[in-house]
Amino acid sequence: MADFREAMRRVITGDDASGQSVVIIDGGPSVFNGDPNLGGLFEIWEDAASGPLDPRDHADLGATRAVLGPRAGNVQVRWFVVSPLPEGVPKPELDTMVRTVFAGFDGERHIIDQSRHPAMHETHSIDVICLLQGDVSLILEGSETRVKPGQVVIQRATNHAWVAHGGPAVLLAVLIDRAVM
Repeated sequence: MADFREAMRRVITGDDASGQSVVIIDGGPSVFNGDPNLGGLFEIWEDAASGPLDPRDHADLGATRAVLGPRAGNVQVRWFVVSPLPEGVPKPELDTMVRTVFAGFDGERHIIDQSRHPAMHETHSIDVICLLQGDVSLILEGSETRVKPGQVVIQRATNHAWVAHGGPAVLLAVLIDRAVM
């Protein structure tokens, strides 16, 4: 995953003391959480989905601990990397490995049924996800859809998993907290 990190750059804007627009952050992801062999979350930014916006606030809102879904009332922007599952590992062991990785970013409770894929999970958010690099399939309970670079998935609080084909895949996600009816 190291070569992906080199390409990850966040340019965050704000206003300086005189009200002029400036770049306040220019660099890589602030936080990584996951497993270098299975993939993980690279935080870009998280902010309240409503309320006033203060461009003079220069706090790095990407520097919070990476969690699976956006915190209540927030919008979260991140890269995430999905790697192919290791070959030859028995399914019960894979299920445990994935649960451990998900527990590291408070996502274990979102895994509700691993029968179709070890990483099947459900979050209560609307996720706008764009594949940047690689080749993945979106696994749902009733179907599987191949996604190519530049294509976008709108993930709407459904049980799902991602499968990388032929090597790691890099995706960009904007997650919007929503209560599920």
